[in-house]
Amino acid sequence: MSLSTVVVKARQAHTATLIFIHGLGDSGYGWKPVAEVLSRQLPHVKFVLPNAPEQPVTLNAGFRMPSWYDIRSLNKLANDEDEAGMNSSMVKINQVIQAELDQGIPANRIVLGGFSQGGAMTLFTGLQTEYRLGGLVVLSGYLPMRERLLSRATEASKKIPIFQAHGTADEVVKYQYGQMTQEALKKSGYIVEFNEYENMGHQSCSEELNDLKEFLEKQIPSKQE
Repeated sequence: MSLSTVVVKARQAHTATLIFIHGLGDSGYGWKPVAEVLSRQLPHVKFVLPNAPEQPVTLNAGFRMPSWYDIRSLNKLANDEDEAGMNSSMVKINQVIQAELDQGIPANRIVLGGFSQGGAMTLFTGLQTEYRLGGLVVLSGYLPMRERLLSRATEASKKIPIFQAHGTADEVVKYQYGQMTQEALKKSGYIVEFNEYENMGHQSCSEELNDLKEFLEKQIPSKQE
């Protein structure tokens, strides 16, 4: 079953796409206001915001909520992670990417990104892709299944620039996980732009979004080179 999506259409000729994956318990609508702000600055970009299916989440006492995979703990990342759930979501996210390719958008004009759990899914999907995408965006996220995922990384993925951002006061996905993620990625040969924001918790901020805009302007400019 394909994912439902929230779409902010390009304001001018559509020549690039940002697919952005929300975090646990959220929906594509949660990031629509951000997409609308970025759209005014990047009028050639279409924003596609997929909605996660609902499922029980162990971390939240088994309650059903939108989630890309089950989270059992945030204290022992990379141990006992829901690989089957991640694989299932990756298939669906790849369908969203394929839909953009089918519309004639080249792979290097498609950026995949996400926040928190969505950032983890961005890396899980992006590191295993056969496409040389325009970029990966990881906001307040982390590298799931570290050693196993890095061992599966494709050569194509190592040519994809990564924008990573994290608040130093993140109380959910700790700042140290962001640091460990960028270190592991760089050690494996990835080009990572790591941005940290003093006193920012598990959220976004205007400075971060401005840095993201600059990254997108560089990776998917309005005029194709």
